[in-house]
Amino acid sequence: MADGKLIDFIEQVSGGSHLRVEENLGNGFVRLRSEEAERRQAKHDIRQVEDIIIEMLRNARDAKATTVYIATTKEGDVRTLTVIDDGEGIPPQLHERIFEPRVTSKLETMLEDEWGVHGRGMALFSIKSNVTRARVLSSDAGLGSALALEVDTGLLPEKTDQSTFPLVEKDDEGKLRVAKGPHNILRAALEFALAYRKAPDVYLGSPSAIAATLLEQGQKRLTSDDLLFCDDTDTLPISQRLAVCADAADLMHNCSRIGLDISERTAHRILSGQITPLASLAEMARGERNRKAAADLMKDSRGLKLAKEDVEAFSREMERAFEMLAERYYLSMTDTPRVTVKGDTITVRFPIEKE
Repeated sequence: MADGKLIDFIEQVSGGSHLRVEENLGNGFVRLRSEEAERRQAKHDIRQVEDIIIEMLRNARDAKATTVYIATTKEGDVRTLTVIDDGEGIPPQLHERIFEPRVTSKLETMLEDEWGVHGRGMALFSIKSNVTRARVLSSDAGLGSALALEVDTGLLPEKTDQSTFPLVEKDDEGKLRVAKGPHNILRAALEFALAYRKAPDVYLGSPSAIAATLLEQGQKRLTSDDLLFCDDTDTLPISQRLAVCADAADLMHNCSRIGLDISERTAHRILSGQITPLASLAEMARGERNRKAAADLMKDSRGLKLAKEDVEAFSREMERAFEMLAERYYLSMTDTPRVTVKGDTITVRFPIEKE
């Protein structure tokens, strides 16, 4: 049989998949041949942090996720992203291999959308090639995924304005669309959330806000037996595990396992309802929840808030500490020290007069 006819015969009996696959990795994952990956070439590569957001959301969508949670913080030049979804999940033995080139679970479901072709097994490889660190924190078949990324924005840039919520308006068909605004992480995620009728719900915020949202939604979805008698949280979908935490220490521990680094004090505030769960970006776009909350989503999650009683106790301590200066420099205070907190800064002001 001539080579051409042999190839035609193999394509006919195998649906063409034999010639597209270099290696079968099991659980529906394969490594594509180079020629097949090139045929699926995307329109653009990872050039900025916002591109990572889009690729992670496309991955979650293709894994049949209905909800995606993105927690983000920034410290200096380092942008940290944790992406949690309720999609099909990744078997443990493939947690490292999904970052290799041409590894995909989408042999028969290659998609093309406004961002290009997706399903060539190069998105996670491209992301890992452009970030400081990329890893699967937790995932298994049917349980969703939690992935963590660290990005040096000195090497892979992002838009300077990461607070402004985009302007949203209706098009001629009455569909919401982004009209203007900086092309920041918020806009990238919102454009994706509004792009499809059945697009996943996207939640974007600080680790503490995402944790509060997962807790609230998990409690709504789990039965009373799940909440009371779950002995092993690893058997639950990742997006529901926080709902069965017994106390603040347990909540802090389980948050850390899925890439949400919070303090035990923050965990107490979440459990007591002091940290408000997020609305989805689509809800914010429709005006169903206050968009002002979104303007605070990009701030460093470690921004400090002090209880009133702690501020008063600290002020008294500062007043006693001031006595040394008062004695040496003949000073007296005209009022109690004023303690203010803004972001990660505590400021103490001593109203004084010279004797």
